[in-house]
Formats: sequence, structure tokens, C-alpha cells
Amino acid sequence: MTDPSETPDRSFEPNPTVCPFCGVGCTIEYAGRGGATGVEGPVNARGEICPKGAAAFDVVDHEDRLTEPLVRHNGSFVTAPWEEALDRVVDGIGGVIDEHGPEAVQFFASSNCTNEENYVLQKLARVLGTNNVDNCARLCHASTVAAMSERLGAGAMTNSLDDLREADCVFVNGANPAEQHPVAFRSYVLPAVRDGATLVHVDPRANDTTEAADVHVPLRPGTDIEVANAVAAVLIEEDLVDEAFLAERTTGFDRLRERLADVDVAANAEAAGVEPGTLREAARAYGEADRAAIVTGMGTSQHRCGTDNVHALLNLALLTGNVGRPGTGVNPLRGQNNVQGASDVGGLPGVLPGYEPVTDPAARERVAEEWGVEPPAEPGLTEVEATHRFGDDVRAAVVFGENPAVTEPNATAVRSAFDDLDFCVVVDLFETATAAHADVVLPGSAWAEKAGTVTNTDRRVMRMRPNADLPGNARRDFEVLTALGRRLTDRPEAFDYDGPEDAFDELTRVAPIYEGMSYEGIGDGYQRWPFDADEGSGTEVLHEEAFLTGERAAPLAVVDPVPPADELDAGELTLTTGRVLQHFNSGALSRRSDRLTAMRGEDVLQVHPSDADDRGVEDGDRVTVSNERGTVEATAEVTPAVREGVVFCTFHYAEPLANALTGDELDPAAKIPEFKHSAVAVEPAADAADGSEAAGDD
Repeated sequence: MTDPSETPDRSFEPNPTVCPFCGVGCTIEYAGRGGATGVEGPVNARGEICPKGAAAFDVVDHEDRLTEPLVRHNGSFVTAPWEEALDRVVDGIGGVIDEHGPEAVQFFASSNCTNEENYVLQKLARVLGTNNVDNCARLCHASTVAAMSERLGAGAMTNSLDDLREADCVFVNGANPAEQHPVAFRSYVLPAVRDGATLVHVDPRANDTTEAADVHVPLRPGTDIEVANAVAAVLIEEDLVDEAFLAERTTGFDRLRERLADVDVAANAEAAGVEPGTLREAARAYGEADRAAIVTGMGTSQHRCGTDNVHALLNLALLTGNVGRPGTGVNPLRGQNNVQGASDVGGLPGVLPGYEPVTDPAARERVAEEWGVEPPAEPGLTEVEATHRFGDDVRAAVVFGENPAVTEPNATAVRSAFDDLDFCVVVDLFETATAAHADVVLPGSAWAEKAGTVTNTDRRVMRMRPNADLPGNARRDFEVLTALGRRLTDRPEAFDYDGPEDAFDELTRVAPIYEGMSYEGIGDGYQRWPFDADEGSGTEVLHEEAFLTGERAAPLAVVDPVPPADELDAGELTLTTGRVLQHFNSGALSRRSDRLTAMRGEDVLQVHPSDADDRGVEDGDRVTVSNERGTVEATAEVTPAVREGVVFCTFHYAEPLANALTGDELDPAAKIPEFKHSAVAVEPAADAADGSEAAGDD
């Protein structure tokens, strides 16, 4: 990495902004010599940051940054002036629309970019005539949004990070916040535990979060429903439900109670591979607490039954009355700094800004009054559905700040599908795996070079402020997107903004949950949605008197187990994936960070000792992990931290990446893929078997 302090053609200046990594939303600023420092902010009140935040500037002035537009010429990229590159985009996208219609174009929004940028991108898609716009929330939390929106009326955290400190029990299901959201864990969860709260951790792998837990439920991947139903059955059996809340605030209790009466806790425990006593201990910890909060993550959501998994967790909260009070609720932790905001502002195929359905005529009419164009009435394609149709129904793609050739499931097939497109334009910082398939690559702006807002995991809208100018001939993402809007549509005036603040003001008129917000009101702090303009404040705890559905009562749901898509053949193991502290998303950023790379260590596959012994694998051996979709090579870490029958690796560093192995069967409700359960064979690598020295990963 080039030290920014030694780069004469660029200027850096400290300016409080929001960390570009996880959804916690810590405030950081430039600290000199290429480093970032934490400053006191809305979330990190003491100015603390994690190692990713400290390394945030590593990519800003990296030598690999794109600084000129690239266009494909005779199969290779050459630099081109901006006007020529933009003309190529207009010709490419416009040609596809002319021949196949706007539904033949897919727009990939970015959960790592600002609200204003994502708002402009989804507006561009809809003004052109398609709802084919999606963001990577589809790959991580779509099932959470689907279940919570259906039952409660909103798919975001029901509570705030602050009131997690008031919980008497924190039930962490399918998440590892100690490593993935370390500031939130240290500042909000651990204080509750130190004050006597019980921490229950439901996860197939023991990790840093487990170390702080009182109860660990090491379930088999794919058995979340069996575990949650068993917990619910114990709550009813041992009279740990809230009868008054059930009578006043829920419907369907008799039907659920009848179904749960048939649940054999011991049989469910056996199916999940845990002790019945452990499930009962977890249920009692949750049910006996005055205030119990569920914290959930991608281990819950990334399944073919992810929506049902969340429905089963919602039952626990509703059965015990743990909704609508501080220290309670169901609280998904977002994985990138603007996963929440990219969805809030309409970066999803089925909803307009503010989560109003595209099928709602009144919502479309209100948007049309602002835009001068009514959005299409039919939901568009999700990004996974779209990649399945590349070269057929979908002929062009606009990829903004995302890397779907890496992040999509069955990644080898997705990379091949990109080559079937008639045209692809990518806006990014680097020549990513996706950019390798593009016809035009436009150099955009890093987090530290832009202004705007992002919305963190507990619904706080916060200001981004630039700490650096742009390298070379790169342009700010907002300017690139508005230029495309003016050139591609027949309503150029709809994309004529004075800047991001102008677009945000428009957003507040289009999205009801943001109505009344302003840059001035946010200032150095935040405004939280849903925002009450009359009161000048946001709502910290949702669903206190009524649910956001508008109803006083929420339904309880009967949820039956769903088997994973991949069936295990004899000798196969279940592969589950995730990230650790120094990793981020596709790896395009964390790979280019000197600080994070120094922390990286070996690219390992965690294997239980008995599974390793059965396969003749020893700690440190190179192994191949394979199925019909692909093969990945990694170094074995033999450890009891992962349960027997399961192997774990990160999805960032192996070559090829672990998504070469993951399946692309989708949850029927949320269209989220099953990243957390893949059947694989594990065996010593050929070069390890013959005694030769294995080549290390780059």
C-alpha cells in the first residue's frame, strides 16, 4: 500500500465519517500515515473501533485503484476518456432496451455505498421501466426481512443497540458478533452479560462469541427450526409463556400450541445433534428472563428455509411477550455498513423506497408525482434469479459497487453466465472478478471520498463526509450515476441534482419512514426511522402499542422443519461458511489491506478430530473440498471447535473461493440461497498425499 502521507497528488484531511465495514456504524476519521482512528460517535460513544476500522484507509490510496475508465477493445481493456466510456454504456444498455425491453437489464445496487447513490440507481432502473434492481441483502438478510415484514410490518431491528444492555437474556442465533460486530458486542452485549444477563449461543461452531456464552447449542446446520420448535415446546410445557401478551397482542396461539404438543424435545435434540438438556436450559434462560433479546445473523438466514427459520424465532419472542419493550425483540445484525439503507431506499425488486410494494397503486402514484414517471407495477428479478437468466431473459447488467461473480452461490456457473450477457458495465474501485467480464468499467469513489448518508443496523441514518480527494481521473459514484440517468432516460431533469443532499431531500418526500429527516437534523449525530417529523425524533423500540402492520396483534406461525437442499452421501460432510474478524465480504477490499492481510494467517478448513482421523487428515495438511459444483483447496485445522460431521471455512481467501461449492437453490419466499449447508467430500490434497510441498495461497 502507498502511504497517503507520501502521495503528493492527493490530499487527506480528518473529517468524522462512518466506517465502511460492518453495519454497526462506528465513527472514524483519517489519522495520518494511512491510518484511521475512532472518534466519539452515535454508536461508538467512546471512540473505539475494531481492526477493520483501523485499516479502512488501506484501500483508499491502493496502487491497484482504477483511475481511468476502461473499455473493452479486441477482447482486452484499454483506457478511454469519460465521454467515450459513457457513450459506450448508453449504446450498450440502450441497445439492449431497444431490442429486448427494459426488463432485459438487471441493476445491482450496493450495500457498501450511500443511501443517495442507491436511491439514484433504483430510480434509474424504474424510470427506464424495470424493477430489476437488487442488492446483496438478498444474499444475507432477505429471509429476515421477509419474515419480519410479514409478521411485524418491518424487517429491521425491533430495538436499538443501546437497549440490549437492558436484556436479562441475549439469545444469539446463527451469528458471531464478537468477531463480526466487535464494537457492538463489547459495548452493548458484554455489558449486559457482566450485569448478569444469560448469553445463549446457537451455532454449529464454537467461536469468540461462545467463549462469553453460558449456554452453547452446537446444532447441525439446517436444523434451526427443530431447535426453535423444541425451545417453544419447552416454553409452553413449563408455563414460561406470557398469557396476557398472547391474549392481547397475538393470534393463532391455540393452533401453534396444538402443533407444538406433538414436538418431542428429545427427538428434535437428536435431529439437531445436541443434548436435550441443553435445549431445555436454553429455553429456560430465555423464558424465565424478564427481558430477553434475540440477536440473529446469516447463520439463521442463509438457508433454503431461511424465512421459516426466522418465523420460528419470531414465535419465541411473541410467546414470551419479548416484543415492544427495551431489552427485547428480534435484532438482525447487518453485515455491511449500508445493508439496511440500500434496502430502505428501494434497492429491492419488490418494493419502492420505504418498503412500499411496487404492486400498490397509491405508492406508485406518490412516487410518480415526484419523478414524473410511474414505476412498473410488477416485481422485478432478484439478483440470483437474474444471474440464472443471463443470456436469456436478461441481456445486460449494471453492477454498482458489488462483486456478484464472487458473492453469488455456485460462483463458477455465475462467472460463466456473465459471459452470456450482451453488455455489462461495472462501477467499482478495482478490477474485480466481475469487472473481468465487463464491457465498460468506470472508476468510482471509495468510502472516504464521498458525502452522503448510510443507515446502520439499528436504523440510525448518519452522515458520511469525505476525508480524501479522488485519485487520478476517478469520479464520485453519485456523479457517475446521475450522469447515466441523464444520458439513458428521456427525463434527464429527473437526475439533475445539486448534490447528495438534494437527492436525500427527495428521498424524504418519497419514503415515508424517512419523512422529516434532513442533513441539518442529522448533523454529527443521527436520525432514526421511523421518524416522527412533528416530534423531531425517531422510534427506538418498535411495536410498543401496535405492530408496524397497523395491527394490534401479530400472528403466531406453525413452522415445520425443511430439509437442506444438499443431501449427504456416505462419507460426505456439511460445509458451512462465514467470516472472521479480519475478513470482509467478497475479499476485494480486505485482500488489499496490508493490515488485515497481516492478521490473516492460514486459509483454513476447520475439521473435527474424528472426521479428520477418518480421512487420514492431520492438522496443517492441505486438503481438497469438493462436490459436483467445484473444488477448493485449503489447509486443515483439526479442532473440536467445529462439531462432528461439519467443516467450516471463510468465504474470502481460498482459491477458488468457497462459493464455488455453495448451491443456488433458493428460499421460496425470500429468494435467498443456501450458503450455510453444502454437501462436500474432504480428502488430503494430491500434493500432500505424495509428500510434495503444497503451494501457499496468494
